[in-house]
Amino acid sequence: MLNSPVLERILEGRRLLSTSRECLHRVFFLSYAWRITKQEKYLREAEKQLLTVSKFSDWNPSHFLDVAEMTTAVAIGYDWLYNDLSLESRNVLKDAILKKGLEPSMDMKNNAWLDVTNNWNQVCNAGMTYGALAIYEDQPEFARKIINRSIKSIRLPMGDYDPDGAYQEGYMYWAYGTTFNVMLISALEKALGKTYLIPTGAGFLKTAGYLQNVVGPTGLSFNYSDCNLQGDFQPAMFWFADRLKNPSLLWFERNYDLKAGQKQMMKDRLFPLVMIWSNGINLKQIAAPKNNMWNGKGRTPVTLMRTSWTNPNSIFVGMKGGSPSTNHAHMDIGSFVMDANGVRWAMDFGMEGYNALEIKGVDLWNFKQNSTRWNVFRYKNSSHNTLTVNDELQNVKGFAPIEYHRERPGYMNGVVDLKEIYPQLEKAKRSISILEDRYVEIKDELRTGKSSAKIRWTMLTSATVKIIPQGVELAKDGKKLNVKIQDNPNVTFKTRPTESPQSYESPNPGTTLIGFEITIPANTSAEIQVYLIPESSSKKTK
Repeated sequence: MLNSPVLERILEGRRLLSTSRECLHRVFFLSYAWRITKQEKYLREAEKQLLTVSKFSDWNPSHFLDVAEMTTAVAIGYDWLYNDLSLESRNVLKDAILKKGLEPSMDMKNNAWLDVTNNWNQVCNAGMTYGALAIYEDQPEFARKIINRSIKSIRLPMGDYDPDGAYQEGYMYWAYGTTFNVMLISALEKALGKTYLIPTGAGFLKTAGYLQNVVGPTGLSFNYSDCNLQGDFQPAMFWFADRLKNPSLLWFERNYDLKAGQKQMMKDRLFPLVMIWSNGINLKQIAAPKNNMWNGKGRTPVTLMRTSWTNPNSIFVGMKGGSPSTNHAHMDIGSFVMDANGVRWAMDFGMEGYNALEIKGVDLWNFKQNSTRWNVFRYKNSSHNTLTVNDELQNVKGFAPIEYHRERPGYMNGVVDLKEIYPQLEKAKRSISILEDRYVEIKDELRTGKSSAKIRWTMLTSATVKIIPQGVELAKDGKKLNVKIQDNPNVTFKTRPTESPQSYESPNPGTTLIGFEITIPANTSAEIQVYLIPESSSKKTK
């Protein structure tokens, strides 16, 4: 960082966000290094970075996440380095926090995030609170107004963690929204000495369980919605582990630390939070979690199950319900991922790059049924591990609850009711189970109405595919898994390509869609049972 090029105000599409994040990365690390080592080079480099961004014309308030992260960066630097900065530098930073951070947040055209329940609310309120706390002594009335506004507003997204802690926008946005939410809480408690925001037993305090369970033994996340696949080290988990006095919540952080090492973690702009929140926890002495199944209701309900925390070859399954109308959602309702023998067999593409789509005029943030968002290949239900009925899209207005879940020795099961997602059907329920700790069953119970229905069953994989009688043999990394359908000899599995017809969308090399189609006559009930059988299992199908 001491030799990094000077930050510039260069937009990527409509965003300055990468610059804001890099500023936060540098200032947080350099300021922490100065406070710990008192080596002058860290102070001077941090001051240079802070003065550079403070002299930008603005921090791009039309995309307010950019302002929020930049304000966080300058507020931390101003606060942590205050006694060692020149009076001139202090005045420049203080003025930038006020004029380019806080004041633009009062303009109604910039602050729609105050009334939403997603990560924008969490990140923007945290950034504004940090800025207000930093200049409180000089602007007490205005700062108090900002802080009180944040305390009121952030209760909206925090309510969405109820009742169990599931996060509506998925793994990656949990890392973003929840971390900034915890930063806000931590700052308020340390600066003002009060806990304003967390009632006992609230879903927010349970959300660490969601984050811990949503990563499989492969180290890959259940990356539904606009989320990346790779599981990452999460500083916020240290806050939860300390607050709940439960070090086992850091089981993934323990394993990540042992595998990835410090260089990878240093890329995280918020990594200094670990030193602030860890409270002396020794990662090498953490015990494994006790429960193999986690279920969460809420706006995006999920069921997450595994056969072991300590065996890297264990089976892991994640299944989701919810609605395509949720922020960042795909038409992936009823979709699942599956790990076994250290391989992710059933996968999800995850996110598509926003900027390329926006440049081409895709109405990306319009979640209505006829939106061009649903023309994007990665967003359609036909590209996820779920069903497509009559070649139609899932119903955006529908909601699918996790209706039932059970865990007992040798049996874990979750059931999602998909009826509102597929209005063409009278009944649509998907049950996913891990049986005997050895294989997975996906069972779809369907019933048609007055018209027949063509059902397409789909699973996405990065394995090599070989069609076999009544199923598919998958091979990857020297391991194998069979996908077989039960009691339906007339069904033939087929493969479909994963290339988008649009050149500006991401390529999907090394992936294949496998599945089959059946037609169910009118006024008929049908049951589809598919088994995912790792090579180590002796499960036989009829």
